[in-house]
Amino acid sequence: MGGEDISSLGITTQLTLLGRDTDEQYGFVNPPLYKGSTVIQKTVHELENNGGRYIYGTIGTPTIENLEKAWTQLTGASGTVLSPSGLGSIALVLMSLVRAGDHILISDSVYQPTRELCDGLLAKFNVVTEYYDPSIGSNIEKLIKSSTSVIFLESPGSQTMELQDIPAITKVARKRGVKTVLDNTWATPLFFKAHAHGIDVSIESGTKYLGGHSDLLIGLASATAECFPLLRATYDAISMVPSAEDCLGALKGLRTLHLRLKEAEKKALALAKWLQERPEVLKVLHPALKDCPGHDHWVKNYEGSSGVFSVVLQDGYTKESFVHMLEGTKIFRLGFSWGGYESLITPVNPVEYRSATTWGHKGFTMRLQVGLEDLSDLKRDLTLGFEYLTGHSKPRL
Repeated sequence: MGGEDISSLGITTQLTLLGRDTDEQYGFVNPPLYKGSTVIQKTVHELENNGGRYIYGTIGTPTIENLEKAWTQLTGASGTVLSPSGLGSIALVLMSLVRAGDHILISDSVYQPTRELCDGLLAKFNVVTEYYDPSIGSNIEKLIKSSTSVIFLESPGSQTMELQDIPAITKVARKRGVKTVLDNTWATPLFFKAHAHGIDVSIESGTKYLGGHSDLLIGLASATAECFPLLRATYDAISMVPSAEDCLGALKGLRTLHLRLKEAEKKALALAKWLQERPEVLKVLHPALKDCPGHDHWVKNYEGSSGVFSVVLQDGYTKESFVHMLEGTKIFRLGFSWGGYESLITPVNPVEYRSATTWGHKGFTMRLQVGLEDLSDLKRDLTLGFEYLTGHSKPRL
């Protein structure tokens, strides 16, 4: 909305107003799609001094700016930069804050492509990555060196679901002059206010809940006043421009984000509690459940839970029977990502990538993305899957 402060309004009202201005849109409710490269300037002075509001398509368009402004207001940040994907935002942020020879601390529970980025691309530029136990809290100070520039958090871990003590870590980081970066995709700004808890840069894969329909790719990074110019300079230098269509799709997704999150929260929590009673299940890793690692941090700092959680099966099942379960469900389908309207199921194996901690379970683990289907159908579908797991039904061809 034309620069007005709407922070006193309810969150659902804010989501209907952010990133649009009907006065500038000739009365149309939704903002228009702007896409292109060349922007015509009126004078030589404007052309030579970048004097126009928009200069070239890689620098920005009204469509991109609408989403940037909306996300900045929603997160309480000083500014936002966009990327063509969530991983793109992670890369842009790290390249903005890290220099050759730096030491960075990365949670052992992070999204695996984040590890690959650090161990691959950043290592080529002599950046030293050290992985830390996500439950470390204020003891992370013992790992900080004179060359440490960034502490990267992901809470909860996107496969293992443990919550980090974010306020404790950011307090130490501020004292030691280290920047903190959080992958906040699971909670979104609606359920966790990253900057209010001391985070310098908060990253969101808008591909997931913001998009909501599994049909766009976009990343967002909101930053404090100190960090935003660094991010913007990197963005401008490498022209990491998101698709205009995806920006417009993200703005549309913003309008119903709260409604979809609350529905996913309700169904996922009900399903998680139901799974706790299943004999095939050893443990349900859902941040809102008391026995999930770091649950106390969720209670203190979070305003809700989304639709993604993991399930550890009892030990003793064969790989073949586990595959039969994963391939046998009809509503939960195999696929990466989350946040769409459809339910997904994926196998996870933290043993393969953990380096600072040890995964303590022997049973197979699966991650569920709970969509918007009827809860009774989801339970029935998982019941069918458990029949395949235990050999009481033959898998479908």
